Amino acid sequence: MTINREQILEAAKVGEGTDWEFKSAKGGLPGSFWETYSAMANSEGGTIVLGARENGAGLVVLDGLPIELAAKHQKAIWDGLHDRQKVSSNLLTTGDVSTVDLDRTLLLAVRIPRADRQARPVFLGPHPLTGTYRRRHEGDYRCSEAEVRRMLADAEEETRDARLLEHFTLEDLDAASLQQYRRLFQLVNEGHPWLNLPDVEFLTKLGGWRRDRSSGKQGPTLAGLLLLGKEQAILDPDAVPDYMADYRECLDPRTRWTDRIHPDGTWECNLFQFYGRVWPKVAHALPVPFRLEGVTRKDETPAHEALREAFVNAIVHADYGARGGIVVERFPDRVLLTNPGTLLVSEEQYWRGGVSECRNPILQKMFAMLGRGERAGSGVDKIKAAWRARHWRGPSMRSQVQPDRVELTLPLFSLLQPETVAELKRQFGPAIESLDPDQLQALAIAKEEGLVSNPRMQSCLTKHPTDIGRMLKGLVVRGMLVSDDRRRWTTYCLTSVEGDAAVHRASLFDGVEGGRDSEHKVEDSIRSQGDSIRSEPLDSLRKAEDSIRSQGDSIRSGAGFSDLDQQLVAIARPIASRQRAPSAQVREAILQLCSGRYLSAERIGSLLRRNPVRIRQSHLKPLVTDGLLRLKYPGTANRPDQAYTATDAPKA
Repeated sequence: MTINREQILEAAKVGEGTDWEFKSAKGGLPGSFWETYSAMANSEGGTIVLGARENGAGLVVLDGLPIELAAKHQKAIWDGLHDRQKVSSNLLTTGDVSTVDLDRTLLLAVRIPRADRQARPVFLGPHPLTGTYRRRHEGDYRCSEAEVRRMLADAEEETRDARLLEHFTLEDLDAASLQQYRRLFQLVNEGHPWLNLPDVEFLTKLGGWRRDRSSGKQGPTLAGLLLLGKEQAILDPDAVPDYMADYRECLDPRTRWTDRIHPDGTWECNLFQFYGRVWPKVAHALPVPFRLEGVTRKDETPAHEALREAFVNAIVHADYGARGGIVVERFPDRVLLTNPGTLLVSEEQYWRGGVSECRNPILQKMFAMLGRGERAGSGVDKIKAAWRARHWRGPSMRSQVQPDRVELTLPLFSLLQPETVAELKRQFGPAIESLDPDQLQALAIAKEEGLVSNPRMQSCLTKHPTDIGRMLKGLVVRGMLVSDDRRRWTTYCLTSVEGDAAVHRASLFDGVEGGRDSEHKVEDSIRSQGDSIRSEPLDSLRKAEDSIRSQGDSIRSGAGFSDLDQQLVAIARPIASRQRAPSAQVREAILQLCSGRYLSAERIGSLLRRNPVRIRQSHLKPLVTDGLLRLKYPGTANRPDQAYTATDAPKA
């Protein structure tokens, strides 16, 4: 899809992010172009615009390029893409590099797709270990050697779990686990021709044992060892020394764990034993209605099948070469499944389903032979359908880097709880009655989780992403949601009762006599000017900054506030007085605000005069990931009363 002028103008209003990068290129094609190409290709893709720059105020200015220079850069890009000494692979087609007219000059837009697993890593120069980049927030960072090796392993045709462990023997497998597996196999596959085979031949049929024809060497595969091996053998440096499997049950807030299953020396912690011990406890989280099939009670529901699918998926998609291990956590209202590694497909494709990209296909086969797990890419559809049938809030998924982890959250409570619907009715009145169930569901998620997005709704609905986007924008038009306009990463929050953005909730000025009403009047004026500014060309933004700043000073002086409030206002003033500010300065201000105290995203947003949804997504979450902030309620990042404090200061 060719990038057009309107898309660039919209992106420039928001500024650089994970999927957009602006570069001047007046002095030649910048060397950083290739770093961003590698980073976006190895992440979720994105667009580079040449002929633009960020000024000192953090605003994107579209200068454009002379026609001759744009043509020169276009040629240099295609030459570089076909030079294997420059970059490892060309992912672009003709339509991905385009010129955009900009009043007598041109912009050069380069759309970079996400590289599939076989093409990764996309690297610069001759060595992937030193020339591979990934995109994080609005910057590019060089990958560590371990990250690159995991990408290379994912790209191999012969999967890692098929690796022959030639120095291991049948003695490295747990005999009890193997016999239990065979008994369960017999129950599921009565009369199967493999049932009478000796152990080695049986394992060979499953893929858990291999013989190398050229060398004659034989032994268990990595999959066979992970599923049925002895713990000491699994942790051998020649196998997976960072392996771990951990179940944590947190049903009583007064106790750290009400139950835990982890490697403690009392059992062989292979994947088969871990699954067998943990599954009954996870399944117990789901209600079981009394149901008969003939004269036999049926104790499993579609929700049980879906939860088991999710559990097995976490096991077979894990990257056992990465640190962190499989972690299963059960809370009163949700189950969390976390596995090491990255998604092998895009997040959008993950929720769409239908594509099976498995990191450990032999493990997947060994579970499938027991009737556990799907191999047709339909697992996520089964999970979504079961949760919809229960009228539970849809599952959510998030990825993190350094270390690479994928976390799936499965809520165990109704999305449209009576109190939530009642609150929405109080907020929006009779207009709620005219909404269809999908629209109401979107508002409920925004109410309960603080924000809603297109990917989040994809986990709940079967609609196409385009239709979901149209629905969310319709709720914005109706005044029920506010958008932060971040293109494919756009999030939405509820408007407040007064009709303004959710930034006013838990405001600094709550409870200050006369302060709230006067603030609203000034903010309405500022917002109306801001809306008109955003509709003008970008170079007119600076002209209105003085007007906005002078009006903002009246509510930022801190008069009548407590000593703490005045201190916070003073810290926030350099950012609050500007419509745009560099990300580094915003994050430094956040760390100062949160030093020695916990503050909510709404409070921080109010202090900095920023949308709290944008603050949470663009700054708070990355700071938590980087270890510079910690959560007041770890493991529950989306709870409404979540707060943040700087890690280098004592709790207040």
